[in-house]
Order: sequence, then structure tokens, then C-alpha cells
Amino acid sequence: MRTLARGIRGKVTKHKVAPSLTGRKRITMAQKYIVRADRAGVFFGEIESRTGSEVTMRNVRRIWRWEGANSLSQLAVDGTKAGKICKFSVEVESMTILGVVEIIPCTAKATQSISEVPEWRY
Repeated sequence: MRTLARGIRGKVTKHKVAPSLTGRKRITMAQKYIVRADRAGVFFGEIESRTGSEVTMRNVRRIWRWEGANSLSQLAVDGTKAGKICKFSVEVESMTILGVVEIIPCTAKATQSISEVPEWRY
């Protein structure tokens, strides 16, 4: 698997490209991140742009509560080992988050694990 990256004035366009099992098609998966804000909470999704401590994300879920990882760093590396207990919101198309204090890129393993956590709904 290789990583392609291009950046223009704070725009993040990073994608992982992997050949399919048949070798006929290529699958493109946008890089996912865990973003922590000082007052708004923790989010999982793709970063569209960043200006200072303001981040615009797409395909984003709010992480209300997680289990199966000791920290956000471990969640970004290993994912969760207790997805049924976690409370991750529905996915929204786009969101701008103010007061961002931490941005952690997720591994493919973590991205798959977090994406498989059921949506927490009322």
C-alpha cells in the first residue's frame, strides 16, 4: 500500500491507494483522523481543511464514549476492542470544528474498527 499526499494552503488531500485482490481495480480510501477539540469533544473522519485551530471535516462521527482502548492515541492505532459498548454518533457529511488541540492520523486497522462501531442513536 502506498500513500499519496498533496497540500495547498492548509488543504489536506491524503489518500491511501491499494490494489484490489483481483489486480483489476484500485480502491481509494481517504485518510481518517481522530480530532480532539478543547470544548467540542472528539471526532473521527476525513480532514478537508485546517486553518489554525479550525478544522473542517467530512464524513465525520462524534466519539462520545469509547471502550477497548486506553487513550485516543491507542484508538487511532489499534481501534476499539469493545465496539458494542462504544457510543459513536451518526455520520454527518461535513462539520467545522473550532478549538482543535490534537489531530491523530488513524491506521487502516483502526479505521476499519471504528467504522464498524454501530451508530449510537436515541
